[in-house]
Amino acid sequence: MTTDGMLQLHTLRRGAPGRLPLVLLHGFPLDHRMWLDVTDLLAGDPTVLAPDLPGFGTSPTGPDVAEALGADTAVPSVDVMADGVASALRAAGVERAVVAGLSMGGYVAMALVERHPGLVAGLGLVDTKSTADPDEARAKRLQVADTVTAEMRVDAVLGMRTSLLGATNRVTRPDLAERIERWIRDQGPHAVAWAQRAMAARPDRTAVLAGFTGPAVVVVGGEDELAPVPAAQHMADALPDAELVVVPAAGHMTSNESPEPVAAALQGLLRRAGD
Repeated sequence: MTTDGMLQLHTLRRGAPGRLPLVLLHGFPLDHRMWLDVTDLLAGDPTVLAPDLPGFGTSPTGPDVAEALGADTAVPSVDVMADGVASALRAAGVERAVVAGLSMGGYVAMALVERHPGLVAGLGLVDTKSTADPDEARAKRLQVADTVTAEMRVDAVLGMRTSLLGATNRVTRPDLAERIERWIRDQGPHAVAWAQRAMAARPDRTAVLAGFTGPAVVVVGGEDELAPVPAAQHMADALPDAELVVVPAAGHMTSNESPEPVAAALQGLLRRAGD
């Protein structure tokens, strides 16, 4: 499923017509494939859509998406990612959906709630955080972006292949680190740099969550060092109607380290949003 000048929207599952679709937003620096372990486990008959965010997978670059939206092409922004997702969904005939995002995808999901509230019937936040980066983390993102741009290689983020995993799976699942490395190597340096700069500039959206009245679920790996359990609890406390799911022996990539509870959480969210 394609939209001219906009994001590549992949149909991971074709479900029954008339039901709320599930939209899955991937983390950094990956693409829609990181959700396949989860979608294989979804019961019932949901339609599942997964866009490649700007520059990742087969999608146009961030500046190209910004230009298509009439936004500033010189300013990387999570808002451009969110507006691109909304445009691609509406072009595909989707006016309302359950939206879930992991890490960077969670930042985009929260931006969708703020900028396109009518689109989001239910919200899934997986291994992410609603707060802005502190100064040190922001500076590190910008440094990585500069390095990747200068070297025109993604080597500066290859270390994430292990830091994305929990301590348990770093030891017991070397296959996961290898798979994540392949996904990272498939991404372009311009996408990596643009996304880092966009994430560095993102605002605190805790207040946005407080205003979201639909059903929500917050999922976090018990060993997540990048968006730890207290960050998940912070979001769950802000949301008026949220369930918190802590996945034991998993890190930042619960979708691949332990996909079963992630699938169950999203299945429950779909059910609640459809009631």
